[in-house]
Amino acid sequence: MQDRRDNWTFLTSHARVLLTVAQDPSVRMRDVAATCRLTERAVQAVVADLEAAGYLTRVRVGRRNRYAIVSGTTFRHPAEAGQEVAGLLDLLRMSAREPVPPSGTAPSDRLPASDPVPAASR
Repeated sequence: MQDRRDNWTFLTSHARVLLTVAQDPSVRMRDVAATCRLTERAVQAVVADLEAAGYLTRVRVGRRNRYAIVSGTTFRHPAEAGQEVAGLLDLLRMSAREPVPPSGTAPSDRLPASDPVPAASR
C-alpha cells in the first residue's frame, strides 16, 4: 500500500486542466481527462469552476467548444495575491518545450539555444 505522503503533486486538478486548455483551446474534454488523468465528469466540474471564477471562457463553435484563458486573472490564495495566472501558464508551457538543464549547472552557465556567445566572453 502506498504511503499517503507519497501521493501528492505540485499542481491541482484546476491548474492541470487550465494548462491543458491553454495549450489547445479547442481540446475535447475527453482528451483533457486523459491528459490530466481525471474522469470526464471531474474535468467538466473543474471547467465549470474555472468559468464561474472568471479564469476561462467557453464559446460554442459548431459541435465543439473553444476555450480562452481570461487575461489578467490572478491567483486566489493570499500567498500569491496579485500574481497573474498567465505567468505560471507561460512558465509551464515553456518548460514543456525546453529540455531541463543538467543539475549542478549554475543559471549563468545555461545559454539559450540561440545565444552563441558564452557569458564569460561578453
